[in-house]
Parts: sequence; structure tokens; C-alpha cells
Amino acid sequence: MTASTGLKLVERDASGVDRAFRADVLAGLAQPQKAIPARWFYDDAGSELFEDITRLPEYYATRAETEILRARSGEIADLVGPGRAVVEFGSGSSVKTPLLLSAIDPSAYVPLDIAGDFLRASSAALAEKFPGLPVWPVEADFMRRVELPAEAAQLPKLGFFPGSTIGNMIARTATDLLRSMRETLGEGAMLLIGMDLVKDESVLTAAYDDAAGVTAAFNLNLLTRINRELDGDIDVEAFRHEARWNDTFARIEMHLVARADVSFTVSGQPFAMRAGTSIHTENSHKFTRRSAQTLLAAGGWEPRGRWTDSAGQFMLVLAEACAPRSAP
Repeated sequence: MTASTGLKLVERDASGVDRAFRADVLAGLAQPQKAIPARWFYDDAGSELFEDITRLPEYYATRAETEILRARSGEIADLVGPGRAVVEFGSGSSVKTPLLLSAIDPSAYVPLDIAGDFLRASSAALAEKFPGLPVWPVEADFMRRVELPAEAAQLPKLGFFPGSTIGNMIARTATDLLRSMRETLGEGAMLLIGMDLVKDESVLTAAYDDAAGVTAAFNLNLLTRINRELDGDIDVEAFRHEARWNDTFARIEMHLVARADVSFTVSGQPFAMRAGTSIHTENSHKFTRRSAQTLLAAGGWEPRGRWTDSAGQFMLVLAEACAPRSAP
């Protein structure tokens, strides 16, 4: 069965610009510490660059998570059970998603992503690999509740959120996302989520500032996207990529640092930056078992299984939607 063309739930203005993208960029650039949410990395070029990042020698996370899926897929399948619709928050990876789909005998696959062309391409590739599996892509911002296709609405569901993408968000936003995932997936849902673990700082910084400069290109592509979609005139070469470890918040931060004083406009609004100041573009929080448990509980999920890779660098958690309660 081929993938459907999918639903489009992204709100765009008359010129075709994503309204939320413009609003986030303009609000973020107006702050004293300029910041843009990491979800806007993922236009088609950004999505392709991230796929390149996952293959870098310094980027351990994909190898570790893939190792867990290969080694523990039988255990995961036993806990999940057959017949669930897999709802992936983000376009399916060419390696991890097929491993999961092969293991659990799903009834359907529903990928959600804001990058429409990349979403449709990855959905078509998975539909070709799994010819008997219904594939219903949805172009949507999964940071809030998403209405799933009618065909999937009544099916039991397994959410899939690999790659420790949950770590890109501060605690409040991550909790809100987990709650909206619970609303999207419904009662009785399960969630398989990747969570990167705290480890040596040198390993972490290398993973976000690779020798080949792919992560730098990924970060700088955000400025290129702003110029293209929001009528910006930012001099991309006036910025450099920087990865920093913030021990207080147990996270790697990515910044675009101004090499010199710079001024530019976006959607007709002027902005200026002094040399050495930055646009904060990404957080990648790292977890312990305890902090992961606390975050999931706050979002309405109760762990049913946990697995780590052989080096203890990464954790995959299977959680179940729990009933809301106001007391322990």
C-alpha cells in the first residue's frame, strides 16, 4: 500500500509562510537574549542535514538508540502487544522506525511532521518498505494536540518519539508536549521515547560540534531559512556556530554567535546585535533515570520498561498514559 498524501494542519498566511514560524522568530529576536525554538531547524534542508548528523562518528545517540531497538525489540513488542497504530512525532528515520515497525506488528503508521516535503518523502519510503501497512502522514506542528486521520482515531496507539528530541525543550515546554501527546494519542496509549543520559562533557560537546562542521551547517541553515521564508537579509557569514555545556541545567546549548556588530531585518522589522552576543537556537537536556521519571510523570506517563545501550549512554523508555490525579 502506498502512503496517502496526508493531512495538512499547518496554518499559513496568504504568502504561504507558516504563521507560527514568523511569530516565534520575531518574538525571539526581540528578546535581550535572542532565541529561536529548535523545532524551526527542520525545513527540508535542515531535516536532511540532521540525517547527516546522525551518521557522524561523534554523534553517539543514533547508534546507541539503534542498538537498543535491535537488542530489545522482542521485549518491547511483548509489552506493546500487536495491532497498535504507531504515531511518530517527527518524520520516520530510515533506520530506527523500520526496526520498530518490524518488531511490533502495527495496524498503521501515522508520522507527524512540520516539514511537509520531507514528511511525504520519508512516508513514501516506509510505505514501499512495508507494502501491507497503511501509512497516513500528517503535516502538523506536534507541539500541540493533533487531530489524527479518521482511520486511526479508534485504533489503540503507540507514540514513538526517538532521538531524545524531548531534551530540546525546557522542563515546562517538555511537560506541555508530553501532555499534548497524551491528548493526541488518547486513553490507553503507550509512548516509546528516547532520552539521552548525562555523561562526560567532552563526549557531549564533540557530538554537537563535529570536526566535519555538519552540525554548524545545520545550525546556520536556520538563518538561511529565515532569509528565504521571512524576507530576511541576515548575513549568514557574520555568525558562527558554538556548542556550550551548561552544567546548571544539565544541557548542551547551541548558539549562533555574531562575529562582529551586525544589523539586519526580518519581515520588515529591524534588529541589531553586538559582536560576541548570540541567538540561542537549541537546548539538548541530558537525563538521569530519576529526572526522566519525574518529567514523564509530570506529563501524564508512567514507565513500563526501560532499556540502555551497552555503554550506558542512552535510554529508551516505554510508558503508558496514566489517569489524571491531583494527589499521590
